[in-house]
Amino acid sequence: MLDRFDDKFSNKLIVPNNIFFWFWKRNFDIFISLLLLPIMLIFTILLLFLNPLYNRGQIFFIQTRMGKNCKPFKTIKFRSMIAEGLSKRNYSDPLEIERITPLGKLIRKARIDELPQIINVLKGDMSLIGPRPDVYEHALHFVNNIEKYRMRHVIRPGLSGLSQIRLGYAEGLEETKKKASVDIY
Repeated sequence: MLDRFDDKFSNKLIVPNNIFFWFWKRNFDIFISLLLLPIMLIFTILLLFLNPLYNRGQIFFIQTRMGKNCKPFKTIKFRSMIAEGLSKRNYSDPLEIERITPLGKLIRKARIDELPQIINVLKGDMSLIGPRPDVYEHALHFVNNIEKYRMRHVIRPGLSGLSQIRLGYAEGLEETKKKASVDIY
């Protein structure tokens, strides 16, 4: 399956240069985000009541990610893990599954944890469709160690993108290299 997305596609990056395309894409992002905003508010209110019982701590998790033109931005999500304390996960470290709370498992499975990112879409930091943004510190490593990784940042990152659908979650340098190739494709 991945053979179709090897490096030969990485050389054929095509970014539409049509102002009308970008105008309609941005307006579509805003329209859909505004439709999702009441749903996000309902889940926020629900989590205000459930969080003290099943997921103690703040409702939102804010993290710096790499955006368009490799610029950092703050992304917002519903928090699904216990506070990380002093530990810092490296780009090559596996996901710390033991830190996910019982309520966090539920909101992650339903992908509700990503819903607050519509605020990032409304602000213009993200789009609905585009390459998923990596944690900024990890992305800096990838920019320096993966050829053409920077190319996936010529457009706004998205809530969902082709590599997320085709490959799922990427851990480590080799998987991220495949992810970048699919995103560029």
